[in-house]
Amino acid sequence: MLKADFGWRHHTLLTIFATIVLAILPLTNSQIALPGCPEKCGNVTIPYPFGIGDKCHYDHPEDGFYYDITCNTSNIPVVPTYGSIEIEKISLNGEFRVRNYISYSCYDKNGIETRNFTSWISITRFSLSTTRNIAGAIGCDTLTLFSGTRMESTNLFQTGCVTGCTNQTDVSNECSGIGCCLASIPNGITNITLGVGSLYNHKDVQDFNPCSIAFVVAKDYVEEKGTPFSFDSILIQDAAYLDTLSTPMVYNWSIGTEDCKTALAAKNCLCKGNSTCFDATSGQWGYHCKCNLGFEGNPYLHDCQDIDECANNSLNSCEKQEYCVNVPGNYTCTCPKGYYGKGTKENPCTLIDTDSASRKKLLLAIRIIIGIAGGIIVSLLVIFWFHWQHGNKKIQKLREKCFHQNGGHILQQKLSGRDVSIGNTVKMFTDEELKKATDNYSENSIIGRGGFGMVFKGILPNNQVVAIKRSIKVDSTQVEQFINEVVALSQINNKNVVKLLGCCLETEVPLLVYEFISNGTLHDHLHDEGKMYSFTWDVRLRIAAEVAEVLAYLHTTISIPIIHRDIKSANILLDDKCVAKVADFGASKLAPVDQEQLGTMVQGTCGYLDPEYMQTGELTDKSDVYSFGVVLVELLTREKAISYAKPENERSLAVCFLRKIKEDRLFEIFDEQIVSDSAMEQLKEVANLARRCLKLKGEDRPTMKEVARELERIRCMTNHPWLSNNSVLLQEESEYLLGEAHDFNNGYGNDGMNYSSSSQSRVVQLVPLDDGR
Repeated sequence: MLKADFGWRHHTLLTIFATIVLAILPLTNSQIALPGCPEKCGNVTIPYPFGIGDKCHYDHPEDGFYYDITCNTSNIPVVPTYGSIEIEKISLNGEFRVRNYISYSCYDKNGIETRNFTSWISITRFSLSTTRNIAGAIGCDTLTLFSGTRMESTNLFQTGCVTGCTNQTDVSNECSGIGCCLASIPNGITNITLGVGSLYNHKDVQDFNPCSIAFVVAKDYVEEKGTPFSFDSILIQDAAYLDTLSTPMVYNWSIGTEDCKTALAAKNCLCKGNSTCFDATSGQWGYHCKCNLGFEGNPYLHDCQDIDECANNSLNSCEKQEYCVNVPGNYTCTCPKGYYGKGTKENPCTLIDTDSASRKKLLLAIRIIIGIAGGIIVSLLVIFWFHWQHGNKKIQKLREKCFHQNGGHILQQKLSGRDVSIGNTVKMFTDEELKKATDNYSENSIIGRGGFGMVFKGILPNNQVVAIKRSIKVDSTQVEQFINEVVALSQINNKNVVKLLGCCLETEVPLLVYEFISNGTLHDHLHDEGKMYSFTWDVRLRIAAEVAEVLAYLHTTISIPIIHRDIKSANILLDDKCVAKVADFGASKLAPVDQEQLGTMVQGTCGYLDPEYMQTGELTDKSDVYSFGVVLVELLTREKAISYAKPENERSLAVCFLRKIKEDRLFEIFDEQIVSDSAMEQLKEVANLARRCLKLKGEDRPTMKEVARELERIRCMTNHPWLSNNSVLLQEESEYLLGEAHDFNNGYGNDGMNYSSSSQSRVVQLVPLDDGR
């Protein structure tokens, strides 16, 4: 008795404990609302992201009240409200069901309006469903107008319909225009006003139809009730009940204002585990979360939980419950030992007849055949699998290693924050494709060598001729340069920029594939005597204008400005018509729009480098202006930017050019092939523009947009005899680069020159370049 009594008491205590735990669990681990927040208001369930009270609903980054629900328990019955709007239902599938009054207008026998009410509803950010509502009017002399605003437009929309009938027998329940009409509902409606009136003040129909009404109502309500309202009720004389007549309406709700792609990229998507993100319906902002098939729960609040289909016979098709095996997101049916079949109601389990000798022999033969065949197949599969797995792992590891060495992870990081998709703008070539295109990178296919690698000429299977740049495998600095070039070129769309067709990262060294430019570089044409015969001043001036337009485009037009950082004649390619194509973005920098300067390690080409950038390390778009100024001087003089064969004080073309201007001996340095009376004014104008570009201080230089505009003006100018030959060219400024006390040996400035930057509150001191360099 004592043991039995103890056992009974033990069982009773466990039962009581389990009951308490089950009672508390929903309060501490709610499947609907945030912990500690009410799940219901009256009979309406309030699922998160909606909530009742502070910190119980999702706070939208712009305005958190979108999901704030009010529950006034002093009302009877208790109903939740959204602002002042009564809520009937909120479901996780995006339905936001509210109730709203109808609009009506009533007239007496003299055609005087005796009763009138105009209904309106406004729900910010959520849109009225066009597929789950109908809008219309009822009455025999009715004119209704639906108006409001849409999410994607600040303009008012208007739609409506007209009804008419001559007697009570004309009225039908078909809502086809006689006594009842319907109007379409546009996408993205956030609010709506239901205006209703009469064409003839009900004078001819007042005896049987004194009132007209307008409504928006949920379709399922109409299907349940038959028609939106009883026509007989509308047609009777006593219309006082219209004051209390309301209808359910369905709005679509969503999360936030971003689509799934944007929210996932920003890592602020609310969709939890085992769920999928869907963009909101047309005309609506934001996105929805939905549990995957076979899972259930609130995907905005916690990971969706697996549905145990085996616990509910209506959710599975197994013959018996014990044949059902639950798996994540699904279930399977299996037959027990000694039975064959699928274990489903359509294909139930059947007992194997072990007493039949013929069946045994047949089964034995089948088993032997299956065993032998299965053994062979399994052996072959195992051998193939090991061989394939070994080779695949080796190849995969090599590809992954090369991918990381070539900066693939850096490329992904740089592209992930921009509106650029490598799958859409840059083709990923395989190593085999490029080997075949270049005859395995033979010596005969080499068309150039540069600081960052070699360039090969290749022919793709579609006969397209391309230039393939293979970078030198050195260190992380050059990997960064390679990635910079991909990122920069992937967002550039300009006819005077060499087009990037694709890249290959699975090889030991990174590869870039460009369009092929056949006519060499500007440097070749300026300094190769064999190519100078067709290089007239007009051609040079046009090339300068094209390059200036490209740099202005890079600095001001694209969403994230690009500083090229290595503008020089060798990086300007020319096609068959001598059209300029700017190339080699290996040293470029993407400049944040909110910064005027970038602190960087100095990179570039000697002779073209901005002296202010060299000494301060602060890169701006004016650094490209300086380099372009050197290119202008090259076009004017056909001299190289740096020439070590000349005396030390004449090695720098920029310094020599500025000294000639200072000494009024500019014509000594002009290329004699372009000097003519007809071009003299243009030459002086371009020389003056180059002088301005070569100012020591970046703030004193023009922008590339101004340079491009000036070059276009010079191209269009005519030679007037009354123009002064020297008035523009010899104009000096108070803080000119080449002062009397400046040192021409280093060519870029003197000791002690200070200035206060307009964009910074600090003083930068420029020192001679031979100090510590």
